[in-house]
Amino acid sequence: MIYFKKLNKIQAISFDLDDTLYENTSVIIKAERSLTELMHHQYPATKRLDKNFWRKQQKVIILENPLLKNDMGELRRRSLESGFIQLGLSGTELHAATTQCFEHFYFQRSNFKLNRNIYSLLKALSTKLPLVAITNGNVDLKQIGLQSYFSASFKSSVRMPMKPHKAMFDAAQAYLDMPHKNILHVGDNLPKDILGALKAGFQTAWYAEDRAMNIRHETAQVLPHVQLSNLSQLLEII
Repeated sequence: MIYFKKLNKIQAISFDLDDTLYENTSVIIKAERSLTELMHHQYPATKRLDKNFWRKQQKVIILENPLLKNDMGELRRRSLESGFIQLGLSGTELHAATTQCFEHFYFQRSNFKLNRNIYSLLKALSTKLPLVAITNGNVDLKQIGLQSYFSASFKSSVRMPMKPHKAMFDAAQAYLDMPHKNILHVGDNLPKDILGALKAGFQTAWYAEDRAMNIRHETAQVLPHVQLSNLSQLLEII
């Protein structure tokens, strides 16, 4: 554990989810692969489409509605719909294909287990102070078994833009009803989690589950209050 700044009394903790509590890249790759397999089986015409085709759908939709870059779920749903329209689907057939693929992906996106130590840690922390989740993603907390540990969760959307925007941090502070300076945000991403939380007046703890932690190799020129070598160290500082 490395301290960069003095910590105030911690009265609540907000957590990033992806790549903080679990490694997320392999989960998304597996979910994407499963979605492709489903589409190829159920809608054979998709076999002639590649990843660039689906990326193009996203780019066009974001150009038409830039705020949708903050809502990955709705962006994916509209991208699927746009792709199926180009394949000639319409009406109830279009709705069924879009819904089936959308729901399949998001089930697979949350179809994984965390390290058992994470459940134990969150249980211990939640008995001492309130925990909330603040995420740019959209993992299903109930499906991965974490819902009971968080008193609230805040996911990016058109109304609450992605970190580092402070909208979700402000919403969390309003929910917790305590000073910003007494909330500790834990996250892996320096330009999104740490910078965003600092701009919102939160205290910050940097921890990355998905990579070796060397602050000199990170892109953001910003320091957290503390760098953790493992998440269990949170029990030492609260």
